Amino acid sequence: MKLAVKVDVDTLRGYREGVPNLLDLFKKHGIKASIFFSFGPDNSGKAIRRIFRPGFISKMMRTKAPSTYGLKTLMYGTLLPAPLIVPSAPDVFKRAVDEGHDCGVHAWDHVLVQDEMRKLTKDNFTQLFYKAAEMYEKLAGRKPKSYAAPGWQLSSMSLEAEQSFGLDYCSDVRGHSPFMPVFEGKEYSPMQVPGTLPTMDEIFGLPGINDETLPSVWLKGLTNEWNVVTIHAEMEGLSKLGVCDKFLTMARDAGAEFSTLSQYAAASQPKRCNIKIGTLTGRAGTLALQEAD
Repeated sequence: MKLAVKVDVDTLRGYREGVPNLLDLFKKHGIKASIFFSFGPDNSGKAIRRIFRPGFISKMMRTKAPSTYGLKTLMYGTLLPAPLIVPSAPDVFKRAVDEGHDCGVHAWDHVLVQDEMRKLTKDNFTQLFYKAAEMYEKLAGRKPKSYAAPGWQLSSMSLEAEQSFGLDYCSDVRGHSPFMPVFEGKEYSPMQVPGTLPTMDEIFGLPGINDETLPSVWLKGLTNEWNVVTIHAEMEGLSKLGVCDKFLTMARDAGAEFSTLSQYAAASQPKRCNIKIGTLTGRAGTLALQEAD
């Protein structure tokens, strides 16, 4: 039973408070994770534009967003200026790198890329990526080798741009196993290492799923050869840290072999597989999905 823990860092609070908590937790369990950082402005307040997407309001209510993310976070980029995330405390990022985690780029401006992906030009997308990549290299002493799309949003433009970034893998998709992407009839590289399990914010609060039961739900979902659970520094790194701790303990007791997405990419022999745009229960809007073999 292979399991990789993927961490998305979306906000200033998640970065400054949640990431250190998760690093402590991973050290406790002897785990290396794949951590994807949003480097630039925290524009979380602008996410209110998603209010008309089906499922957005119910998700905000189920996850108790104001208390989970903090009221200040929900005003960044609107009523409050958008603070820069990694520059506010570079040592947090450096610690993750120094402790041997598989660190990659999530975004420069997370909300912008997630909400406007289909409006961005290739030049826009490339410039945003390299702003994050330059900061990554300055702090880590090496170029990033992986990228994970905010909200699992992609386009033919972003896939084309990723081919020029010198990456070992991307994680832009939800699916079942590592694969070489085909989208709208065109083949791309590098390989995709998809998330396989539902995220906490997608299923928490659904009938029968709460703090006590969620770890068991995830554990029962470890049915793929390559399992990837995506957690968020803003949830599992803060108010749901205990839930994450319980899941990791249960997974290890059940015999899970922990890996990173980078290790998955190196060990897999990926086939070509199609990407489609679709929906998942509990997630507002659409996202990129790996089609079944």
